[in-house]
Amino acid sequence: MSEASVPRPNTLPIRLLRLYGGLALYGTGIGFQIDSGLGNAPWNALHQGLAMRTGLSIGTVIIMVGALVMLLWIPLKEKPGLGTISNVVFVGLFADAAVYLLPTATYWAASWLYLVLSVVSIALATVLYIGAGLGAGPRDGIMTGLTQLGLSLRLSRLLIEITVLALGWLLGGTVGIATLVYALAIGPVTQLFARRFPLT
Repeated sequence: MSEASVPRPNTLPIRLLRLYGGLALYGTGIGFQIDSGLGNAPWNALHQGLAMRTGLSIGTVIIMVGALVMLLWIPLKEKPGLGTISNVVFVGLFADAAVYLLPTATYWAASWLYLVLSVVSIALATVLYIGAGLGAGPRDGIMTGLTQLGLSLRLSRLLIEITVLALGWLLGGTVGIATLVYALAIGPVTQLFARRFPLT
């Protein structure tokens, strides 16, 4: 099937299916990442570190951080959509469910399988929920807001990721080989899925 023949998310039911399916998959990907024990993406390192310090579940921390991040949208003049609010609530809930249901990887093969599944899940999830066109995630909104202040997209993303990763590491979040693998693989894998599920 050619890219041109792929159905576009031009009806509300399809867009909602993409949104909530994507958010469920995103939370599942976070669960794989946490349970791999090999390291986390920057935001998940922060979430894990805060969860360890507070005794709250990783999903609860994701929800709380997402809500706090949305407050930064006010000075940046970003406007949330249904997808933004849903992202704040549902990613954390699905992440908690995944962490609870998935057995912790105890062998290196299982850890690497979880890492691969994490990258694939989050990449596909990103394409699905962004492609729904119902609003960016709360963390993405900071990046787009900074670009409107004059920073390049690349610099905005870099500053955010480095700051969040450093905070997560200082709080005790797991940073390791998976952090590097995720950083190198997430872009190409996301692009691969974007060819099958167009963003516009």
